[in-house]
Amino acid sequence: MSNEENAGSERQLEVAILLFNGLTALDFVGPHMIFASAGMKVHLVSATPEPIVSDNGTVIVPNATFDDCPTRLDILFVPGGFVGETMCDSATLAFLADRGAKASYVTSVCNGSLVLAAAGLLDGYRSATHWATRGHLAQLGVEVSTERVCIDRNRMSGGGVTAGIDFGLTIVAHVFGDDVAKFCQLAAEYDPKPPFDAGIPEKAGPETVATFDKIMGEADVELQRAVSHVLEQRAMVS
Repeated sequence: MSNEENAGSERQLEVAILLFNGLTALDFVGPHMIFASAGMKVHLVSATPEPIVSDNGTVIVPNATFDDCPTRLDILFVPGGFVGETMCDSATLAFLADRGAKASYVTSVCNGSLVLAAAGLLDGYRSATHWATRGHLAQLGVEVSTERVCIDRNRMSGGGVTAGIDFGLTIVAHVFGDDVAKFCQLAAEYDPKPPFDAGIPEKAGPETVATFDKIMGEADVELQRAVSHVLEQRAMVS
């Protein structure tokens, strides 16, 4: 939907955010706040109405299921986290493929891009992801972007975790115009001044990166298994 199309319509835009156990809470909370500030109707969608537990223990209650989520969406959004199981879940992938084929924008933050790729929604597109999962995304045949927010036609993606706020503001600006996005930024008092300049490997230094790799090693192995499963399924179909 272009700015011009939206400007002539009073219809509330429909957003679906995929929820799954192990998601990273900030991946979806930042964009959710921006979407809601812009007046969009946000559906927190999961396979069932049962509460979802994030990777840090935050409990989130869905307000829609795959069955009752609107068929036509303005924005389909997938956050990241521990996505391996989600990448291999046939019901989730079928839901995403169905809604993504009709959505005006298909979007993700962090390694939510891997879930979109598993659903076939990034074939022929460029996408951002968390810096630690760029190799996995490339394995799935996606052109990997190192941008904080990547726009490729109607595919929009953010890098890792905190990039979700930039991502949300970028989408709002694209759909409603800069003034609405600036309002949302002001409402969130989004004026970041981090105490350290260590948000990417090139700035964090080898010791900090090595600590991250050690802590996340097991999760990376599980993610590689999920990528391999997706590739095996594709090979069986082709």
